[in-house]
Amino acid sequence: NDDFKDVDIAFTSAGGDTSQEFAETITKYGAVMIDNSSAFRMDPDVPLVVPECNAKDALNRPRGIIANPNCTTIMMVVALQAFENISHIKRVHVSSYQAASGAGQAAMDELQVLAGEPVKVEKFAYQLAYNVIPQIDVFTDNGYTKEEMKMYNETKKIMHSDIEVSAMCVRVPALRAHSESIWIETEQPISVEQARKAIEEGEGLVLM
Repeated sequence: NDDFKDVDIAFTSAGGDTSQEFAETITKYGAVMIDNSSAFRMDPDVPLVVPECNAKDALNRPRGIIANPNCTTIMMVVALQAFENISHIKRVHVSSYQAASGAGQAAMDELQVLAGEPVKVEKFAYQLAYNVIPQIDVFTDNGYTKEEMKMYNETKKIMHSDIEVSAMCVRVPALRAHSESIWIETEQPISVEQARKAIEEGEGLVLM
C-alpha cells in the first residue's frame, strides 16, 4: 500500500497484467509511473511519449502514468519526426526485421542451436535459427498482426497526426538489434539533399 510513498519515478517493465495490478499502488502518493508494457499505451488519459517527438505530452498525465511505446514504433517515429518537421507525412510503409531479444530471453535461447546445442522450439511456431518468420504476435481480424497494429495506432497518438501506417513485422535470427526499412509519402516533395540534412540535424539520429 505505501511501498512507493517516497519514490519519485518508478520504471515498470514486468508485463501488462502486473502493471495494471500495481498502477494504483505505485501512483497513490504521487510517484510517476513510466511503464514499458502495452497496458496503458492507448489509454486517452495516459501520454504515450517518445522524447524526440512529443516530450511535452509527459507533462499532462492525469493518472500519474507515462507509457512507453512499442520498440518498433519508437525507432520509426524518431526518424519520421525529422521529415514531419519539413513536410507533413501522409503515408508510411514500413518493414521491420526484429531480433530474438524482442521476444525475451527464452527466444534468444532458441538461437543457441547456431552454436550446435540442442534446442526445443517453444517460443515461436517455427525454428528461428537459419530462418525468418513473417509473423510477430497474433493476427487480428484485418489480417495485420497485433505488432503491426501497434505501429499503426501508436504512431498516430505520438505524432498527433492523421498519418496512415502499413507495417510488415518479421522476426529474424539475430540475438539483438532491430532494423527497419521505411517508405514515406509527404505532402510536399523532399529532395535527397533535404532528406540527408533532416537526418543529420534530427534529434537522436545519425546519418550513415
